Amino acid sequence: MKSLLTLVAPIVITACCFLSAPRQAVATPDYAKQTGYDCEKCHVDVIGGGKLTTTGEAFLADLKAKGLYRQLSTTQHVVRLIVGYLHMLAAIMWFGTILYVHLLLKPAYASKGLPRGELRLGFISMLVVLVTGILLTIARMPSFAAFTTTRFGILLGVKIVLFLIMLSSALVVAIYIGPRLRKKLKSPVAACLSKELTQEQLSNFDGAEGGPAYIAYKGMIYDISGSRLWKNGQHMMKHHAGMDLTDMLKNAPHGEDKVLSMPQVGMCVTSDRKPEKPFHERLFYFFAYMNLALVFVIIFVISLWRWW
Repeated sequence: MKSLLTLVAPIVITACCFLSAPRQAVATPDYAKQTGYDCEKCHVDVIGGGKLTTTGEAFLADLKAKGLYRQLSTTQHVVRLIVGYLHMLAAIMWFGTILYVHLLLKPAYASKGLPRGELRLGFISMLVVLVTGILLTIARMPSFAAFTTTRFGILLGVKIVLFLIMLSSALVVAIYIGPRLRKKLKSPVAACLSKELTQEQLSNFDGAEGGPAYIAYKGMIYDISGSRLWKNGQHMMKHHAGMDLTDMLKNAPHGEDKVLSMPQVGMCVTSDRKPEKPFHERLFYFFAYMNLALVFVIIFVISLWRWW
């Protein structure tokens, strides 16, 4: 991480020098809305941009006289292009990962512990989006007042707020939720207390084809996979794994001590009751789906800015 910061720091400093000094005024639909003019009033092209009309040239000359317009040099254009490219690339990586995990793998993929590689990639992407976003905002926004007086500024402000919400939730997941999810996997006791299976789910652990073999007794679930008396999930050719043996054990020639000596792996719950998740896991799912929704909202805001 230090080597990455050492590499990025000079680029960021250089970009700040190029982007913060000049302020280029660009024509936007805001001017047309304020004056009531259409784009062709100032531009030869009816959709704006390109060669200016006489009115447009007069307006540009007025901006230059007031010091509100400075032409970017070729080097400054290149720097801004590189910063914008990195901003878009990092955003695509970040949003793409969120969409892939939520729509294809489902949040349960990460609910058992956040993979370190993906966590590292996510934070690098967010860091790049944050730094390049600040630089691009400095280059495009002439003053703080523009955040409330221009359409572009308002939409940009909304996008910044949504980004900060996503960044804050990512920090909570990394600092508070992530360690607890990993601790849950490392601690057999925690895994046992949080594992709840219904009768239907329990039937899947029948020991067939070398799979795990579980039985239920008095509401608790026991792992009998390692018992020589339960080979292939069968006991004395009469009892099968994946079942609740509470009533059957009453007629067994041995006591409950044989079952209680097996590893306890969870609880058996009725099918009309959903297994209860701990608070940090519920919070993880909340942030997961909240960020998925925010991705669509941010893309919608960008669409409003570009095409509405």
